Amino acid sequence: MSEVKSISPWQYKPWWCQPWSILLTGVVLISGSWLLFRVIWLTVLVAIPVLGWMGFFLLVWPKLMMRSGLLEKDDS
Repeated sequence: MSEVKSISPWQYKPWWCQPWSILLTGVVLISGSWLLFRVIWLTVLVAIPVLGWMGFFLLVWPKLMMRSGLLEKDDS
């Protein structure tokens, strides 16, 4: 009987598109805007799209890839 194994979607991404690099980039951009300008509304304007980008690539994209079935490997 063949067993279907699920593969992590992160195995297909380069080092600069891994969860740790996405988190690090987002934190640097948001905190950098605060440290550079010290204006809360500007930091919020930077944070909204950055958090959206992080949320998509850390939460939504991996689930979509797992549901698509493209990552299943058939070891027969």
